[in-house]
Amino acid sequence: MRGGVEPEIAARLVDWYGPNARDLPWRRPGFGAWGVLVSEFMLQQTPVNRVIPMLEVWLARWPTPAALAAATPAEVVHQWANLGYPRRALWLREAAIQIATRHGGVVPRDVNDLLALKGIGDYTARAVAVFAYGDRHPVVDTNTRRVLARAIGGRSQPGPPSRRDLAAMAGLLPSDVAASAVVNAATMELGATVCLSGEPRCGDCPVVDLCAWHAAGRPDTGDERRKQAAYEGSDRQARGAVLRALRHAPDHVLPADAVCPGWPDADQRGRAIASLAADGLVERAGDLLRLPSA
Repeated sequence: MRGGVEPEIAARLVDWYGPNARDLPWRRPGFGAWGVLVSEFMLQQTPVNRVIPMLEVWLARWPTPAALAAATPAEVVHQWANLGYPRRALWLREAAIQIATRHGGVVPRDVNDLLALKGIGDYTARAVAVFAYGDRHPVVDTNTRRVLARAIGGRSQPGPPSRRDLAAMAGLLPSDVAASAVVNAATMELGATVCLSGEPRCGDCPVVDLCAWHAAGRPDTGDERRKQAAYEGSDRQARGAVLRALRHAPDHVLPADAVCPGWPDADQRGRAIASLAADGLVERAGDLLRLPSA
């Protein structure tokens, strides 16, 4: 790490962010902590352009934690549609129940209280505290980690996620609370729009002359991140097909042998149904399969 560059990087990111940040719903004034929490659940491993329309529909249907807490599991799994990783829908409903029963229907501000909610980890807890409430905490996602790896660490790609990432981001944050929230958002935005994984747009980067990786000639230092398996032909694809069939079925119920009967791998279809049942995303009722009822 090169000492002394962090304050200047932070200052430039603050100046860059205002005129360059994308207009995203959760960044608009008055969006509220519940909207931020829902957006963070949806954005996990899901592109922004897929999330925005689903987020708007979701919040129109369940504008408060109490409203979602009163929904059935079948309703939330159906509404989650094709966002992927549908366990997030059940976790979000359980978090809403916890917010309604433990916090008076108000999304908590304290990071430890947020971490105690179902489905919330280090990133989401700090993101809500920072982006909804304006508090000073390091927020680290994939894009942030890439910017830190290059600008501060001089590496082409970040290593596997670790607690060191939070420490590195904390070192970049200014002491001013409001400015620290902007730096968190700006670092994330820079990684999403400029400091891209495959083809970084260094000519558009506001900190290019401070970047350790660029100064070293942009060397390929390797990529130790775990690669995600291809979706096509995977068990994930089979799980998605089963859920899709049940979402579109009358009352979300089908005979088990009528769920994806033409799937090319019968064993994979069986594994998909079994794993969905284990996750609480489908229920067996005799010879029937259905979305969860309670």
